[in-house]
Amino acid sequence: MRETVAALLAKDLALELRTREAVPAMVLFSVTTYVIFHFGLDRDTVEGDLAAGVLWVTLLFASILGINRLFVAEHEQGGFDGFLLAPVDRTALFVAKALALFAFLCVVELVAVPAFAVLLLGPSPGQALPGLVLVLALANAGIAATGTLVAALAIQTRARDLIVPLLALPLLVPVVLAAARTTAPLFAQGGAEPLPGDWLAVLALYDLVFALIAYAVFDFLLED
Repeated sequence: MRETVAALLAKDLALELRTREAVPAMVLFSVTTYVIFHFGLDRDTVEGDLAAGVLWVTLLFASILGINRLFVAEHEQGGFDGFLLAPVDRTALFVAKALALFAFLCVVELVAVPAFAVLLLGPSPGQALPGLVLVLALANAGIAATGTLVAALAIQTRARDLIVPLLALPLLVPVVLAAARTTAPLFAQGGAEPLPGDWLAVLALYDLVFALIAYAVFDFLLED
């Protein structure tokens, strides 16, 4: 299975490097949204709950763009049929797609988070970086697992662009809530505070539960 996952992941990354369909759109959406917040809020800086909310809501909506495009190549070019005929573990496709989406989110955040810091946090946000990296990794894992399952469900429908946000946004509310609550102390007005362990645990538990559910049902989903 490891070789299959590696091959599928390499294919998805190479395809994105060649076509540049998902990641640039996600980056542009994120940066544009932060610019709008910068001028729309009419404030030099934001902190605490407001800063965390702006960060995570923007990243959530940007991730919807990537989820929408996750299975498009397989659907339009007959990749699903070829994969189902291959003598490989079908859940390898789920793992590869989830890893690809996780990688896309990480690349987007390499641009989006600095843009957020410059436009909305003001000077000296560096002390929040170590804790923020941990929260970003956990949130990305939850978005990747849930988003991959939703993308596989929606790709078979005609209204894919509508079904993805309708399914993904409610399922990802716990991720945004836990991530925002965990991140808010990092953006406190007096400087970064310790991460709240209870919300960090909620975020990790969500990742584990939804990853296991998605992994368990993905095989049956392909048959349908």
